[in-house]
Amino acid sequence: CIMNLYLHGIAPDESPIRSGVDSLANDPGARFSMVLTNPPFGKKSSVRIVNEGGELETESDTYERQDFWTGTKNKQLNFLQHVKTLLRMHGTCAIVVPDNVLFEGGAGETVRRNLLQAFDVHTLLRLPTGIFYAQGVKANVLFFDAKPAREKPWTERLWVYDLRTNKHFTLKMKPLRRADLDDFVTCYRPGERHKRKPTWSSENDGGRWRAFEYDELAKRDKLNLDLLWLRDSALEDGENLPEPEVLAAEIVEDLHAALEAFQAIAGELEPSVDPP
Repeated sequence: CIMNLYLHGIAPDESPIRSGVDSLANDPGARFSMVLTNPPFGKKSSVRIVNEGGELETESDTYERQDFWTGTKNKQLNFLQHVKTLLRMHGTCAIVVPDNVLFEGGAGETVRRNLLQAFDVHTLLRLPTGIFYAQGVKANVLFFDAKPAREKPWTERLWVYDLRTNKHFTLKMKPLRRADLDDFVTCYRPGERHKRKPTWSSENDGGRWRAFEYDELAKRDKLNLDLLWLRDSALEDGENLPEPEVLAAEIVEDLHAALEAFQAIAGELEPSVDPP
């Protein structure tokens, strides 16, 4: 939001944007009662350099911070670990994360397990496709609160709202509107989370809002939080297919997502240079 205001000339004289600084390199020291952020998506962190022989080599950026739960080259997991350090006690965070943060194994599982243990991860909003300028982005908004240390996990249940299944948006033909989020806001009940009620049930299997208890989540393979329960009507009934231009845009997004995944794998296979 600050960057958007600054770029439109609505800002103080001093730039709020820290250029040329690696946000992930160190703990900035400041703590906040609320963090709203959409960290950069993309390939895993790496830097291309030319060695003494004039050959191009790749150095991977794996951050070894004492306040991180694990070291990883995954940019999104690093930003999630960075953001959790910025919260004051009882502070709230809403962070946009790609799908891989919800299901990736290894470092991803480590981050999710520690996040659910140390924070109250209470809400997950599955965003629809077609709402980002970058093609192929499948993302979510993860909401969590900072809590004091204790042995019992702070996350007791995770409420999930599925705004993706059977929803079709594009930037030009059918953009996402504020009204499309009204039902989620109603279900979220800001300031009254204890009064939440699911819209999904065995009698209403089309409900988009349901809760998953911590014990249920902990039993899932790799603590996978990519939670699905709605049936995709387009797969069951050809008459429910979206308009051709929407369908074409979704196909392009899926192809771009697959390309990003293969590029990330290729990047992992490239030889890396250890720092001196």
